[in-house]
Amino acid sequence: MMRRKMQAGGASPVGMPPGPPQMVPMSKVALKIEAKNLKNRDTMSKSDPLCILYMKETGFDTFHEVGRTEMIKDSLNPQWVREIEVDYRFEERQHLKFAIYDWDTKSTNPDDQDSLGAVECSLGEVMACQGSQLSRVISKGGMLLVQGEEVATSKEVVTMTLFGSDLDKKDFMGKSDPFLIFYRCNDNSVYLPVHKTEVIKKTVNPAWKPVVIPARVLCAGDHNRSIKIECYDWDSDGTHDLIGECYTNLQRLLEGPGTTNVYHLINPKKKAKKSSYKDSGKITLQHITCHVQPTFLDYIRGGTEIHFTVAVDFTASNGDPRTPASLHYCQPGIDNQYSLAIKAVGEIVQDYDTDKMFPALGFGGRLPPDWKVSHEFFLNGSPDNPYCQGVDGILQAYQHALQTVGLFGPTNFAPVIRHVSKFAQSHQDGNNYFVLLIITDGIIS
Repeated sequence: MMRRKMQAGGASPVGMPPGPPQMVPMSKVALKIEAKNLKNRDTMSKSDPLCILYMKETGFDTFHEVGRTEMIKDSLNPQWVREIEVDYRFEERQHLKFAIYDWDTKSTNPDDQDSLGAVECSLGEVMACQGSQLSRVISKGGMLLVQGEEVATSKEVVTMTLFGSDLDKKDFMGKSDPFLIFYRCNDNSVYLPVHKTEVIKKTVNPAWKPVVIPARVLCAGDHNRSIKIECYDWDSDGTHDLIGECYTNLQRLLEGPGTTNVYHLINPKKKAKKSSYKDSGKITLQHITCHVQPTFLDYIRGGTEIHFTVAVDFTASNGDPRTPASLHYCQPGIDNQYSLAIKAVGEIVQDYDTDKMFPALGFGGRLPPDWKVSHEFFLNGSPDNPYCQGVDGILQAYQHALQTVGLFGPTNFAPVIRHVSKFAQSHQDGNNYFVLLIITDGIIS
């Protein structure tokens, strides 16, 4: 079942800086390209090859250029030095085209050059090679070799616990409602908010919940980059009063609890008014850890296999497949909603499955010859083998089931979930990840 989950976070309180924006899951990868046995287009010498990388984004029909290598003189086996960096979004299928040209003129337009052929593939296929090169035959002769490497970025996640003591009393009743805001110093020396804690009500000695934040967010992965911490007294009207501020960096924080990580909160206005002013309380580091959080690519490079199973709803609420009003209705050359869902997920996941054999199940249908209702049958009609070859095989099995299975009900997910769960339980080595796509229109039994 495909659902979009909306986050009910609400707006920030008046006057409180908004939290950092949600980021699309993404990594920066560098593509290293080489070719072998290219066709020679020059008569007096060898070709001068250059490779241009084009990408087709999800939802678009045309390719756009994302980068090009240098030109190498007189070579039919070029190993280009210049890498091409792209944003790798593993939740999308990013279509690539590597176009190779014999670059003989000063023009920067590839249309003015002789084509040496092209290769099309997905970025997921490149990255799924787990450290080895993707090899593809070039359309006009030769072989293209591509290897993707994740660009080094901080994968550290910092978890720290802080408490305050003897904070200034800002409220009328003699206590405060303190919270912290963390700021990262950018390259232009501007501090931007990256994290805020919860508010602790009516206390001058707060103990906040552990702060969990990626180092790339906290300090751009730079352990020496300045971090500012501001402590505020929360007010319901949004006019939060500054209690005080202090400065640190991740390197200092990682020294752990001790005198170096006890911070005096300074209120600049109070300090300017009173020469005897010392501080407005203290912030003390109680505990800190820093661990590396693997990325999706780390798991893929480590040998993780992603297994994809699809389960399709064959309950009567879908409507008679022979009528246009049915969700199962098929027209030549036009995908129905079920086919579109299978393609949308399957074409992404299949890049990370080496054998590309996918179980395809159905539920809520009546099967021949006795027309008993089943909530775990194989779309391809086999009594003992649910596997289909690639996404095209799943679609063929789905079409087969539409011709042979009677729609009935109810909408019972449990058997197909147990089916996939059983396989997952038999792989306890951590190298396998199982995805079950349930596509349904009905109310869940």
